Formats: sequence, structure tokens, C-alpha cells
Amino acid sequence: MAGLDRLRDQLTASVRARHAGNPRRPAGAASFALLLVLAFAGCGAPPPPLANTHPSPEALAAAVLDALADNDRDRLAALALDGREFRDVVWPELPSSRPERGVPVSYAWADLRQKSSNALRRLVAQWGGHRFTLLGVAWDGETTDYGPYLVHRETRLRLLDETGREVEMHLYGSTLVRGEEHKVFSYMVD
Repeated sequence: MAGLDRLRDQLTASVRARHAGNPRRPAGAASFALLLVLAFAGCGAPPPPLANTHPSPEALAAAVLDALADNDRDRLAALALDGREFRDVVWPELPSSRPERGVPVSYAWADLRQKSSNALRRLVAQWGGHRFTLLGVAWDGETTDYGPYLVHRETRLRLLDETGREVEMHLYGSTLVRGEEHKVFSYMVD
């Protein structure tokens, strides 16, 4: 939505500048129609869907634990943000997406994807094949409200390990929450 707002503002300024010398000259039906479409684009439109979400932090954590027990890296990767979700849902709300920052979405996504992928590889190498029982989910870091979604940092899982001993572990870093959708933001644990 932020991208559409910027585009609408740029087009409005462009049309005004083009016709500033002649205030009686109409902007033209095509320009006016384009401005109307951009002004109302996204109004009432549902947000793009997120794939492989879960209805609660506990359900998400259980899905991570199941995939980890099965040593299934692909399933674990599917529980985290993908490139489309980052670009369409996450990026427009991040401070680094502002044009004056000059950070391309492709760079931001490549950096996040690489760090999360490296953390996921270490996670599977260390804990893949181990079965844990989930007792609870909490967050040790801050929660940031980005408007359409929240990000809870430093996800902490309270678990029973295979010997029945209670342990607390950070198996993934951040959790994205949008309404009833819960998804791994990144496997990178700070």
C-alpha cells in the first residue's frame, strides 16, 4: 500500500506540474482516470496471502518441531517467509524500504534469506532427528508493530527433550503474526 501511495503522489505532482502553466487546461480523461484508480487501489482489497501459516504460536512451533524431528529441511524452509511474502507483505512497512534509504528490496531479501538459510542449516545439523514435546512459546526480544503485522523477536520454546527433561531453546529467531497467521520470519537467532 505504501508503494501505491508514493506512486499516486508522484503522478499527482507530475500532472499538476504539467498543467501548472495553464490552469484552464483540463488534465485529460486518461490522467484523471489513472489518478482515480491509483487513489483507490487496494482500498478494501484483501492482503496477499501468506503460505504455510498456523493459527497460533504453538501450532507454528509444533510444525517446526515435527519437521525438525523428521529432519525435513524443505518443510522447515517452507514455514519461513519466502521472497514474494517478503516483497509484498513485509518490505513495504519496513523503514529500510523508504526511497531515501536507497536499499533495494532484492538486496534486503537476499541478505535475510542467506542468514536464515545458514541458521536453518545449523539447526538441522544440530537438532535434526530429535523429538521434542512443546510446553510453551514466549519471546525474549521486543515486539515491533508494523501496522499490518507484528514481529516477535527471539522466539523461545519451552520443551521436553527425549529424556523427559525440561529445556528452553531458541530454534528460530523471529515470528511474524498477521491476524491469525503465524509464520517463521527468520531462523536466524540473534
